[in-house]
Amino acid sequence: MKISQKLLLTAAVALLPLTARAGAVDQLHEFLKATRTLKAEFSQAIVARNGRKPQESAGLVAISRPGKLRWEIRKPYPQLVVGDGEKIWIHDPELQQVTVRKSGQAIGASPAALLSGSNDLEKNFTLREAGDADGLAWVEATPKAGDSGFESIRLGFAGSDLKGMELRDSFGQTTLIRFSKIERNPRLAPDTFRFTPPAGTDVVGE
Repeated sequence: MKISQKLLLTAAVALLPLTARAGAVDQLHEFLKATRTLKAEFSQAIVARNGRKPQESAGLVAISRPGKLRWEIRKPYPQLVVGDGEKIWIHDPELQQVTVRKSGQAIGASPAALLSGSNDLEKNFTLREAGDADGLAWVEATPKAGDSGFESIRLGFAGSDLKGMELRDSFGQTTLIRFSKIERNPRLAPDTFRFTPPAGTDVVGE
């Protein structure tokens, strides 16, 4: 093989990993552009900095963009986050308590809030390609605001489908989320994103 051919082959091989990883940011933009509503099941594990046994949970998520979301943990302990576009309601049935936040504080309430916002992610996040892992192409989103509560958020794509999210908060705690049974642009009932505090429930923050 001639030297020039060897150099070309070496250069091509060197570029292969970059080519394979390229485009995850574009996948995120295309996903948001093409997705008005979304419904899926999720599994979630919260890993503390000290590495103790993760707290695991599972449930359902529904999104209607822009601004509406429902993040429902069904097991092991029920918890519900509902956003109607103006407020975020966080209901803990065991504590008989509801915390209310403005939608602008949504990212601290639920990972789904990142996906329920506008297409202009670069306004609030710095995006970069984060490579391939676990069969997914990853995007890392770093919040521009210092008070977001998160150091970074990673989103993993398989083709056009969002399959995973990983969030690292300011205390070194990592939340790992995997999505399944994903439905894009389903028809969702309006009451999916409505919430009325149950009688006898303490409401905090309204």
